[in-house]
Amino acid sequence: MLIRFFSRLNAQTPWRRKPIPAVGSAVAMPDTLPELPRLQKPLPEVGAIDAAVGGWFDEATGCLVQDFSAGPDDVLLDVGCGETPLSIFFARRAGQIILADLLPENIAIALDRLRAAGAHGARGLVGDSNPLPLESGSVTRVIATEVLEHVPDPAGFVAELVRVGRPGARYLFSVPDASSENLQRPIAAPNYFEPPNHIRVFDRDAFERLIVDAGLVVESRKLYGFYWTLWWCFFWACKQDLAPPWHPLLESWSRTWGLLLDTSQGAQIKQALDTTLPKSQLIVARKP
Repeated sequence: MLIRFFSRLNAQTPWRRKPIPAVGSAVAMPDTLPELPRLQKPLPEVGAIDAAVGGWFDEATGCLVQDFSAGPDDVLLDVGCGETPLSIFFARRAGQIILADLLPENIAIALDRLRAAGAHGARGLVGDSNPLPLESGSVTRVIATEVLEHVPDPAGFVAELVRVGRPGARYLFSVPDASSENLQRPIAAPNYFEPPNHIRVFDRDAFERLIVDAGLVVESRKLYGFYWTLWWCFFWACKQDLAPPWHPLLESWSRTWGLLLDTSQGAQIKQALDTTLPKSQLIVARKP
């Protein structure tokens, strides 16, 4: 899932730009340009800074994203967790974390990483999460990011998540935005829009309607990820697998975005672009 790749970037060393020669200064140009190296990673620290500028992983407030936090009294369910769950942010904060994923190998890796990050009350569930082997009203926080576009019955899936939540439970949902999906459709690998990958695209009204019809109250909405929209377009153009070595085009884009974020108006421009062409849309909701 795309946001899992995105979330892994948070732990990387922050990127800083190199000094740029002043206007008019002499710069010696070589007679020939060296061949660009094949990278082991596409400057992922830029993705970490992009996330931080966008309000993710806020250590000061304890919020994974605005309006979504967890404390020692919370039981957090992370559905479709992947190998590196977003709930790792709450490893030392939440009282208990339950991971759910279709693949047992994902659960094994995720649990190891969660425990290494300091979680003590962590356990895993293998399955499609519909139904969940949990009692009704047993959890207080639910994360389901970049999952709904994969499931055959989104309404039934969300209803099951609502069932296991206590009154007052908070939910964090995200799905790819239709603008980004439509941009990628002509260039993505054919199986990107086939099972078990993205089998449906949610427009923004349909996404909110899905959450509201399940009986939840929408607390806030967010659009984010312009950087990743273009990253994936460039990824398809490079025609490579999701594994290093990475194509120099991805390095070039990461450097460009890093330079933009390092300017005085970087955050403002990022917000405008995130709103115009977001990779994903996010909803934080509450069970009455």
